[in-house]
Amino acid sequence: MVKVAIVDDHAIVRAGLKQFLSEMVDLRVVGEAASGREAIDLVRTTEIDVLIMDLSMPGQSGIDALAMIRAKAPDVGILILSGYPEEQYAVNLIRQGASGYLNKECEPMEIVNAIRTIALGRRYISPSVAELIAQQLNRKEGSAAHDLLSEREFQVFLKLAKGETAGEIANALSLSVKTVSTYRTRLMEKMGLASNSDLTYYALKNKLID
Repeated sequence: MVKVAIVDDHAIVRAGLKQFLSEMVDLRVVGEAASGREAIDLVRTTEIDVLIMDLSMPGQSGIDALAMIRAKAPDVGILILSGYPEEQYAVNLIRQGASGYLNKECEPMEIVNAIRTIALGRRYISPSVAELIAQQLNRKEGSAAHDLLSEREFQVFLKLAKGETAGEIANALSLSVKTVSTYRTRLMEKMGLASNSDLTYYALKNKLID
């Protein structure tokens, strides 16, 4: 029996997924959470094989939680189920430790197939994500600027783009304000941007934030 947990800030999404997965004889939903912070607590207290997690949630997002869950529960499979199209986040997050990435527009049975694959200790790479990975491997130049960022730089970048202050980011990511400023300087240099408004414009243009 594959033990599954669902992390999404919308109760109706959690309920719908739970109902659908309950129809599969080999899957059992053992926990739910509505934020990244709750997801971290959940993996501490519950035996989970596969965690299905949204990205966009209030407070601590799925992106923020991914690294912490990986550190605390390295054997838990993490399937990102997001409203954002694959080309915006999938390759970056799989590189950061996600076991798979699906858009919420996918067929319901693809979620089941992904869960079963990940429960075997493998990554689930959908055809569309495989194509994106192939494109990145083939592309010598012209990669998106945000693809150059490290995991932590990417987290800080998204928060700055959303208008969060260095203090707020430091608190959310358990960093010092000085460290956040260092990350900001480094990511600005990598991306060739000069101000926080440039970051916001870039993120909106590339559909990394709403």
